[in-house]
Amino acid sequence: MIAATNAFDVEAALALFAAEALIDDPSTGERFDGKAGVREYVERFFVGYRTVTRLLSFTSAGERKARLRVDFTGDFGHEIGLLEIVTDPTGLIVRIDADLE
Repeated sequence: MIAATNAFDVEAALALFAAEALIDDPSTGERFDGKAGVREYVERFFVGYRTVTRLLSFTSAGERKARLRVDFTGDFGHEIGLLEIVTDPTGLIVRIDADLE
């Protein structure tokens, strides 16, 4: 996902998500549902702000869950983010809980 969003490749990013995916991001005050919501999220916050993400740490939190700490830079400045990502049995992302430190 980081490679796709860093390339501002919306279609490649969308291909990583299940149809019923959900992104909950309190830092934006919004929740994004389904592929349409994921598209909006990627287009607004990654393409729109020219966000580049760098992985700082990765921790497994179960068979299909991971916690990532990431460094975001872009037109907004600089932020450290936290992502909890859950995948389905096929490896598609079904949920991301995102927030800033």
